Amino acid sequence: MPVIVQALLIFLARISDVSIGTLRTILLVKGNRKIAAFLGFFEVLIYLIVLSNVVGNLNKPILIVAYCLGYASGNLVGGKIEERLSLGRVSAVIMLKGSYEEIVKVLRNEGFGVTIFKGMGLDGESYMLNVILERRQIQKLNKVVYKLNPHAFITITDVRSSAGGHFVPKKK
Repeated sequence: MPVIVQALLIFLARISDVSIGTLRTILLVKGNRKIAAFLGFFEVLIYLIVLSNVVGNLNKPILIVAYCLGYASGNLVGGKIEERLSLGRVSAVIMLKGSYEEIVKVLRNEGFGVTIFKGMGLDGESYMLNVILERRQIQKLNKVVYKLNPHAFITITDVRSSAGGHFVPKKK
């Protein structure tokens, strides 16, 4: 097999196994151990096959470069895949100064569960709205909030697990 074809195959295989590894890690962190284990099998299978091809041909530096470039590219591709899949739930904390009623009403009408906390900030009274939502709904939440209050401060953190509460029903 020509060395350039071999390098291309190594590059593509590394993109595949590193992308699988990125997804496996994310699924493991989110508690999906069985799917993560299944993906781990294929990740390591591809890795070992590719590694043996590179180690067996150390006199061909292009294969080492293809291996390294595939690894780097796999991280980018895996991250993009995970971003598109929008796996899991997040917690959004929305900080508001002044009125909160309209935002809460609109968010609830859009199907979001909202918990309100009253606090005191440097500039006086403020409100913290807590919303647990599916990751794919982040853009929708931001759009609603910033349309009504462009000065709102929103933080988003991953939620490993949750139970109970109010969520928009999943479409079948």
